[in-house]
Amino acid sequence: MVDRPLFFFSASLITISILFSYSLSTFATLYYEYNEFHFMIRQCIAGVLGILLMWGISKCNPGSFILKFGFLLFFGGIFLMFIMHFLPESLATSAGGAKRWIRLPFFSLAPVEFFKIGFVVFLAWSFSRRFSLEEQKDLKEEFITFLPYTLVFLIAVYLIAILQNDLGQIVLLGTTLALMMIFAGSSFKLFLYLLSFTFTLFIIVIVTSAHRIMRIKAWWAGAQDLILSFFPPSIANSLRIENLPEPYQVQHSLNAIANGGILGEGLGNGLIKLGFLSEVHTDVILAGITEEIGFLGLFCISLLFLSLIFRILKIANRCENTIYYLFCSGVAIILGFSFLINVFGISGLIPIKGIAVPFLSYGGSAILSSSIMIGMVLSISKKAKIS
Repeated sequence: MVDRPLFFFSASLITISILFSYSLSTFATLYYEYNEFHFMIRQCIAGVLGILLMWGISKCNPGSFILKFGFLLFFGGIFLMFIMHFLPESLATSAGGAKRWIRLPFFSLAPVEFFKIGFVVFLAWSFSRRFSLEEQKDLKEEFITFLPYTLVFLIAVYLIAILQNDLGQIVLLGTTLALMMIFAGSSFKLFLYLLSFTFTLFIIVIVTSAHRIMRIKAWWAGAQDLILSFFPPSIANSLRIENLPEPYQVQHSLNAIANGGILGEGLGNGLIKLGFLSEVHTDVILAGITEEIGFLGLFCISLLFLSLIFRILKIANRCENTIYYLFCSGVAIILGFSFLINVFGISGLIPIKGIAVPFLSYGGSAILSSSIMIGMVLSISKKAKIS
C-alpha cells in the first residue's frame, strides 16, 4: 500500500505554498502590472499538477519505472542544460547573467531541477553495484571506485556552476553525492578526503568569480559581529573588515523574522514583500512566512517538513532493494538540505544561495520536480514494509 502520510504531508506543503504565493506576491504583481491572482493561479496549476503527478507515479511499478525514468531525466537534463547555453534570449530566460530556464508555451522549464532527480537515480543505481555495506575495501580501492563519479560531478560543475552561474545547486549535489556514498558503504576516511577536495574546488569557484566574492563579503558584513564576538578582542580586531557592502538580503530577511515575533503580523500584513526584497515569494519565502505567521507558524511548517523527511527515511530503512534504499535516502538528502540551506541563508548563518524551498517556493519546475521525487518514493513504498 502507498504511504498515505507522506502523500498528505507533501500535499499540505503544496497547499501552503499556493496560499503564500498570493499573500507574498503583492509588490511583484504591482511592479509587473499583473492581475493580483497571477502568481497564485500559476502556483495553483503547478500544485495541482504536482499532486496528480505524485498520485499517478505512485501507481507505477518501481521495478520497471524508477531506473528508466530516472536515466531519462539524468541524460535529458545534461543535454538540456548544455544546449540551453546556446539558445537565443527568446527561448531561454536569464538570471544573474546566465541562462537557467527554457521558455515553453505558458511555462518556463528549469532543467537543473529535473536533473537532480536523475542524478540521485544514477548514484543509487551505480553505488548499489560498486559499494557494499558488507564488503570492506582499502582506501586505494575506494579511490579507484570513486574516480568515475568525480568526472560526473565535474560535468555537473561545468553545466551548473559555470554555464548557469549557480553554485548553490552544486553545493547541494556535492552534499548528496558524499552522503549517499556513506549510505552505500564507503569508509568515513574517503568521505573526509573527498570533503577536502570539494572544499578546495568550492574555494576555487568562488575566488574566480567577482560576484561570488561580493556575496561572501556581503554575508561577512552581517555575520562578522556575531562570529568575532567568540574570539579574544586582539584576534577579533585583526579579522574584522571595514567598508564592506551592505548585507541587503540578509538584513531585510532578519528584519522580517524579527517583525514576525511569535505569532506574526497576520496573514497578508507583512512588510518585507512591499519592495524591500524582490520576489520574496521565491527563494526567501521562509522570511516572508515568518513575518506573517510568526515563529509558531514557521515551527509548524518545519515540523510538517521534518515529518515528511522522517517518513522518506523510514521507507528507505524498510527497503530490501539497495537501489530503492539509496534513492529514498538521496531524496531525503536533497529535500532536507534544500530546506536547511534556505533556513541558514535567511538567518545570516551562510550566504543566501538562491535554492528553492521544496514545495513552498514559487516556481513550476521546483514544485513539479519535488512532486516527482515524492511520487517515486511513494511508488517504492509499496515494496517496503512500513508499519
